[in-house]
Amino acid sequence: MNSSKIPLNRLGAVEAASAIERNEISCVALVQACLDRIDERNHEVEAFVAYDTDKALAAARQVDASPRGPLLRGVPFAVKDVLDTSEYPTQYGSDIYRLFQPALEAACVVMAKNQGAILLGKVATGEFATQTPSRAKNPLRLTHTPGGSSSGSAAAVADFMVPAAFATQTTGSIVRPAIYCGVVGYKPSFDLIATAGLKALSPSQDTIGVIARKVEDAAFFTLGLHGAITAGSFVARPRIALCMSRQWDYIKPETSQALERLAHRLELAGCAVNRIWLPENLERLIGIQPRLFKYEARQTLANERLLHENQLSPRLRARLQDNNDPGLDEYVSMRQQVREAQEHAKGLFRDADAILYPAASGEAESGLDSAGDPRFGALWTLLHLPSISFPIDLGPTGLPLGAQLIGGFGQDTRLLAVANAVTKMIEPVQA
Repeated sequence: MNSSKIPLNRLGAVEAASAIERNEISCVALVQACLDRIDERNHEVEAFVAYDTDKALAAARQVDASPRGPLLRGVPFAVKDVLDTSEYPTQYGSDIYRLFQPALEAACVVMAKNQGAILLGKVATGEFATQTPSRAKNPLRLTHTPGGSSSGSAAAVADFMVPAAFATQTTGSIVRPAIYCGVVGYKPSFDLIATAGLKALSPSQDTIGVIARKVEDAAFFTLGLHGAITAGSFVARPRIALCMSRQWDYIKPETSQALERLAHRLELAGCAVNRIWLPENLERLIGIQPRLFKYEARQTLANERLLHENQLSPRLRARLQDNNDPGLDEYVSMRQQVREAQEHAKGLFRDADAILYPAASGEAESGLDSAGDPRFGALWTLLHLPSISFPIDLGPTGLPLGAQLIGGFGQDTRLLAVANAVTKMIEPVQA
């Protein structure tokens, strides 16, 4: 794409970095275009909760004056407000931490800056990355939820305020908001992005990922943190397993039909598509996930729960109540079952490069009081497997429907290559 033909804020991460490297645009011009978009739209979308024009432009001027080399040089990014930043307040979506200013930044933020990326600011999160929504709205339709808890990350990317944003997932908080807003959500293998500086919620599941507009942008930004070079790699004829489970009872007919159409299109494109049923021992694991979450969240949020309970939302207070609370023996048992299931899950990829699965029940829901159903990411997050969601069709009201691809643990580069191939095989979805 010729960067001179479209507004600079609409450039994806790969396009922006390439244009800067070729001296077609400056970092200052790109950052200014993104800031102009934030000024124009943020009062409606409310994706950003903190940004500073002078800070961002100063960082851009510094990058423009620096030698070439860092992979992410000049690429603007945003940070979900459960990740610490020393330049901006970090409030975790809660009044308890109003104007809290960490002394140190999250490791992923430092890594991004070290690779030349430019921090634009903080974006909205659900309360402590839970189900209580933020004030962010879906830029595709402001009366609808952008999903959660990475609501601001998805909304900012979808509205062309920034090409990439850090997000987090403990259940389905990357894959679902990305779909609701019509962009791409990548949850890497557990701990691929270090969680130092993340406000912990359920440490055995918390995963930092990236929301971007294309698969290649998510791959470029995430792997670029590690200094790894990506070149839009793809698998020519990936082997896909369309995975059925009892969770399909919760998806809407239009989502089921869209997934079947996608499977058919992939078959016509020469992909091997098999239909499998989720093994029963993995199916049972889905019920463990919320109880494991509750046990760990009661510990990680002990300070807030015991000392500031009146400042928690009613929804979170109820979720953290100790009625029928798992005990230590049950917790240890759950962790052991998860460990065994993680080993068993390797068999899912014996004859498949990736699993195809719903990412959300349907279109983004009307209203802003709920962030939507997170269940479709729960199992894969619990198993520590990488997943990536992307739009595949439009629903009855014209908002995106989506799918996710899941890969084997540690097989992130292969999953990204498969997802890149799949998204290039299907027509772009325009909401």
